[in-house]
Amino acid sequence: MADPLPLAQALIRCRSVTPADDGALAWVAAQAERLGFTVTRLDYGVTGNLFARLGTEAPCFCFAGHTDVVPPGAGWAADPFGAAVEDGRLIGRGAVDMKGAIAAFLAACQTFLEAGPPRGSIALLITGDEEGDAVDGTARVLEWMASHGQRPDFTLVGEPTCRARLGDTIKIGRRGSLNATIRVTGRQGHVAYPDLAANPIHPLIAALADLAARELDAGTDWFAPSSLQITSVDVGNEARNVIPPAAEARLNIRFNDRHSEASLVAWLRETLLRHTPDVALETRCGAHPFLTAPGPSLNRLRRAVETGTGMTPSFETGGGTSDARFIARYGEVAEFGLVGTTMHQVGECVPVPELRQLSVVYQETLREFLS
Repeated sequence: MADPLPLAQALIRCRSVTPADDGALAWVAAQAERLGFTVTRLDYGVTGNLFARLGTEAPCFCFAGHTDVVPPGAGWAADPFGAAVEDGRLIGRGAVDMKGAIAAFLAACQTFLEAGPPRGSIALLITGDEEGDAVDGTARVLEWMASHGQRPDFTLVGEPTCRARLGDTIKIGRRGSLNATIRVTGRQGHVAYPDLAANPIHPLIAALADLAARELDAGTDWFAPSSLQITSVDVGNEARNVIPPAAEARLNIRFNDRHSEASLVAWLRETLLRHTPDVALETRCGAHPFLTAPGPSLNRLRRAVETGTGMTPSFETGGGTSDARFIARYGEVAEFGLVGTTMHQVGECVPVPELRQLSVVYQETLREFLS
């Protein structure tokens, strides 16, 4: 079979910290063209993306991923972009999240195609803006795909999904994410004369206490309970004897399909107004909850994981957000990739046998969907 290791090394050596690309997408494009894909570059703003397809017939199986990585940080024992192999581990930023998975899929395609053309089509959706704002990345490419009749029948995202061992977890959905900024306005004054001032911190703290005490739900069959976490409370007050003129707080809600953006915003606003009329609320919903219900497609993917790893994976929806949240608007999507214990960490690495085993899983996935 084709070896994903040198492919992963070449890709890791591209210093593609968001929004930089450093040739990563051009490298993927070259590998795809070598395999017979027709590649279309789709760059929006400073973000590079590509869509590639091999074949024109249905069904269309799509692999989605990202070449951008988070900053390496300090404290690495090896060059984070050197892609060194030490003690059987490939070390480098993006080895797990998720250049390793892209390399594994490209190697899987090569081996799969050596047996002949697929019964259908293989597509690639690769972005350089997953770790950033994700504004001009996968979401924009999907719009282009829809307008050009390029709608996959199933999409697999190569995010690191496994918790302890390759094969233990397939992600079939994710919770939504709502960020909120709350600003309460008061009246500045001396702490010894509170009757001449209006302290904005007191109603803000009371409102936050009410919000934090609320049990949003007990979870669902597929989703964990929704969770509100206060992430910051700030007044910018440098004096100990001054009541500040304003106080601000930020929070995040990870919510399941028992809620919507509108219902959560209405609840936040109602709770805040019970404590003070002098409040402003700003919200941004970065993701809505989605779920690919178990059925024939997920059964194919599960069989491929079982064949490639000997494990029966569980279907889960935990963790943060991914670009699957955009893909779910257009069709069935699931995520499967490497063990994620070192992603975003100093010393990110993947055991070379695990990387090669992932490529085997991807080969089996292609056989399940396109043979």
